[in-house]
Amino acid sequence: MIVTVTPNPSLDRTIELARLQRGQVLRARSVRLDPGGKGVNVARALNAAGIETVAALPSGRAPGGRLSELLDAHGVRAVTVPISGATRTNITLVEPDGTTTKINESGPVLTAAEVVELADQAAELSTGASWLVSCGSLPAGISESFHADLVRRARRAGTRVAVDASGAPLRAACAAAPDLVKPNHDELAELVGRTLSSLGDVLAAARELRSGGVGAVLVSLGAGGAVLVDATGEYHAATPPITVRSTVGAGDATLAGFLAAGGDGPEALRLAVAYGAAACRLPGSAMPGPHDIHIDDVRVVGTPDASLALTGGAA
Repeated sequence: MIVTVTPNPSLDRTIELARLQRGQVLRARSVRLDPGGKGVNVARALNAAGIETVAALPSGRAPGGRLSELLDAHGVRAVTVPISGATRTNITLVEPDGTTTKINESGPVLTAAEVVELADQAAELSTGASWLVSCGSLPAGISESFHADLVRRARRAGTRVAVDASGAPLRAACAAAPDLVKPNHDELAELVGRTLSSLGDVLAAARELRSGGVGAVLVSLGAGGAVLVDATGEYHAATPPITVRSTVGAGDATLAGFLAAGGDGPEALRLAVAYGAAACRLPGSAMPGPHDIHIDDVRVVGTPDASLALTGGAA
């Protein structure tokens, strides 16, 4: 079983437009509503792959109830912590060429008791699980050490831990020595404090994290695919160019694919990149299922080209 933790889940409303024009009245070409938040997305993708998954999250007011209904509709088992604040709603505007504009609410303010309950639920669920996956932004009221604290608790219980976060919470989590972190290109650059212009720069930054105690580093590179640096070696995987419909949740799908394949080594990287590409071909924050995956399109290189130039990526 895999347990995901999403401290700041959301209702994700995606609106497809013919063209985004500031100051104009626009008509939507289509609208969809999905359960959202990084850990929620990972849970949805894993569940679709037939992997037993539990999503732990706070839930507040009418939006929280709607989020639970949507998770039920997707067949995802959720363990919710009731909170007094309202679960946030995020809005994504997507243009025909795949250009995505996101408007994310900051989320509710959690009380100290609500934070303790969420952490305790996650730790209890992770006992005996194969992975605890702690993901995403932290709403007000939660310490920057939240992901790091979960890493330590799960590791003491013998559970492997993956973290997908950014900024100070990711830095704190790395210091707690998780088994896996999954930053994107820009998040990794922020973490190490320098520009990462080439694949060699990304590999060097990933090595730094491993030397500091992180078990494995999976870096999503947008159209550039992904890089894995772990105990088995260093690998780069990518697909031929694809037609992008939405990039929302692509990084979450990448992490789900990696975990679905066991969570280590080049074959897990191959499935990770196939999942990320599949998510980009889907609308909104839809998560791919096995029928969406084109794993034969993914090429994995065991000796990455360090000179390959990169442009940054938010997946």
